[in-house]
Amino acid sequence: MRADRNPHRAIRETALGLVSTQSFPAIVGTADMMLKSAGVTLVGYEKTGSGFCTAIVRGGIADVRLAVQVGEETALKFGQYVSSLVLARPLPNLEAVLPISARMLQVAQNGGVSKLSNQAIGLLETRGFPAMVGAADIMLKSAEVQLSAYETIGAGLCTIIIRGAVADVAVAIEAGMHEAERIGELNAVMVIPRPLDDLEQTLPIASCWLEQPEPLVIPLKIKTKEREFVELNDLKEQQQPLTIEKNNS
Repeated sequence: MRADRNPHRAIRETALGLVSTQSFPAIVGTADMMLKSAGVTLVGYEKTGSGFCTAIVRGGIADVRLAVQVGEETALKFGQYVSSLVLARPLPNLEAVLPISARMLQVAQNGGVSKLSNQAIGLLETRGFPAMVGAADIMLKSAEVQLSAYETIGAGLCTIIIRGAVADVAVAIEAGMHEAERIGELNAVMVIPRPLDDLEQTLPIASCWLEQPEPLVIPLKIKTKEREFVELNDLKEQQQPLTIEKNNS
């Protein structure tokens, strides 16, 4: 059977899937399960305020339906499910207005951040910025992890994102949970042991991770001056007796 190479028909057979939660760690964990359950591409997230976040995936209609079903189940397990939608064969006008096609182009152009691959991701969400900062500090001090970025989604919800080995991320998240509860309110946590590249590219990354350090240039030819040795006088001749003046009062 000859394969259908009509690009317009291929576009018509695609679908968009949307799953919404009320927590950033929950939407990242939901998106991770959606990616691992079906052949879909993660377009990105829409944060619409008051803590509401939506993960948007794209792919074949059957794959998107399966991914959204898994996303619903995952969000319900987290206790953060809000709503979902499967949109088969979206018209170009819809994609032109919504920030979907632009993000697809951005995902296609990004080559990913290779130095962050093969690292687990930990997310800890608090209600209130001080609790997040305190949790971030104790996480850095409790395990070999690095802060990647932080995200705010409204309603006072702040999420700190860390990366490192799976065991280190788990230890850091546990320590951060206790510190966040001591300072303020802990809202949600998530540990993703093996994130896919699609998920990596949609997460916020601090500028310090993207800056390339300037290479250290060492000259191949280094001119050195010959050392001159100075002859010291006899130390015995330089010694003088120490005299103490007595006060005859």
